[in-house]
Amino acid sequence: MSDVVYEPVIGLEVHAQLNTASKMFCGCSADYAGASPNTHVCPVCLGAPGALPLINQRAVEYTIRTALAFHCEIPEYAKFDRKNYHYPDLMKGYQISQYDFPLSRNGYVLINDAGPEERIAIRRVHLEEDTAKLFHMEGTSFIDVNRSSVPLIEIVSEPEMHSVEAVRLYALKLRQILRYLGVSSGDMEKGAMRFEANISLRPRSATELSKTRVEIKNLNSFRALIGATTFEIARQEKILRAGGIVEQETMGWDDARNSTYSQRSKEEAHDYRYFPEPDLPSLAIARAWVQEIRAGLPELPDEKFARLTRAFGLSAYDAGVMTAERDVAEYYDRAVVAGKARGADPKALANWVTGELFRLMKAHDEEIGAVKIAPEQIGELIALVNAGTININSAKQVFEDMYASGRAARAIVEEKGLTQISDRAALAEIAARVITENPQPVQEFLAGKETAAKFLVGQLMKATKGQANPALANELILEKLKELKI
Repeated sequence: MSDVVYEPVIGLEVHAQLNTASKMFCGCSADYAGASPNTHVCPVCLGAPGALPLINQRAVEYTIRTALAFHCEIPEYAKFDRKNYHYPDLMKGYQISQYDFPLSRNGYVLINDAGPEERIAIRRVHLEEDTAKLFHMEGTSFIDVNRSSVPLIEIVSEPEMHSVEAVRLYALKLRQILRYLGVSSGDMEKGAMRFEANISLRPRSATELSKTRVEIKNLNSFRALIGATTFEIARQEKILRAGGIVEQETMGWDDARNSTYSQRSKEEAHDYRYFPEPDLPSLAIARAWVQEIRAGLPELPDEKFARLTRAFGLSAYDAGVMTAERDVAEYYDRAVVAGKARGADPKALANWVTGELFRLMKAHDEEIGAVKIAPEQIGELIALVNAGTININSAKQVFEDMYASGRAARAIVEEKGLTQISDRAALAEIAARVITENPQPVQEFLAGKETAAKFLVGQLMKATKGQANPALANELILEKLKELKI
């Protein structure tokens, strides 16, 4: 057995469908999810002889938008190419893609997980068309052409990831940015995002890449990506330690068996016989248009994270949770803007969003877009707590009512009579009654068990239906108990 320490070298090709209304090269609707098979089709996407493609400008714009978010260079010239291979899901016998003159190149993305940031280089973001979809049932294969020619971007990383965790973080970051940009849903259940992993191993001391690599195709979930990458690293290391040679090939992933399996020998670029697409013009990309697209980029996750930690003092954890989804981040920003006028602290707002709001969303299986509480209403609730109008326990009850109805906090407080009781004389009277009615815990406290006081405070809160000022309730109970000690 070899004692060499091996290091995985991993590159990812990520395919993401674009959120355009029509397909890449024809006018068919790209919104095919849930549609009956072969209903979103025309001679172009069916690959009929003589049918000519037209370029979807919005898809080109979305590709440039994505590339800019990944810090890519946008050339002044790009073209489409024919990628030739034969498979039943490829209607024309070739795929219209990009080869030597793509829409972008030389970008990067930053990943980190409670440690130093790691920069993963992106070789290119290019535009192509999706293929049809095959279904295999009971020994028969069926084909649905609805997906054929849907706009698809391919994001190709350099082979710069050296762990399964880096792969996971990179894939998550790409999906997050695509969703922030609004160019792709990233919905893997609907096939809107798929991964292909290229994996090789080399001695950790080596600086050159291995001459052979294995590509794992069509990974359509994070679970599959992580499982396949983990398995393949272990498989290759086992071969190398036994003195064998890892064959260069294309593999599939079997979810049921939790293992990769051989499909065919690994193709190289020359195997696809790329040549310029003769039915489409080359693209001259105006600098003014690129600047217009750049100016329209939203605040991206890294920028938003830095602002929330710097300007609002959020912890890295809270800022990470808040920026994971753009809709949540924008909800929080609106809450902060509205909360300033009411004196609501951004940290307190973050606690309500990541705490009570997320808890209720999870319980009701809802996304932020379905929430009835307007972000501006959370600041009003916090203001009522800060003013002593209600205590924190009542506030949580009010928040649940707000979640169910969308009504304002003050209206619910007034309707249910939840105003906090801070009348010292009234609470002192209730405290005295609690002491009298609970002799056992009183004796325990007098015997030195100080935690018994908490039970008595709880009884006072219960007697006031949770409306007593907690601090005052605690103070009065301790006063009464100390009087008994004298």
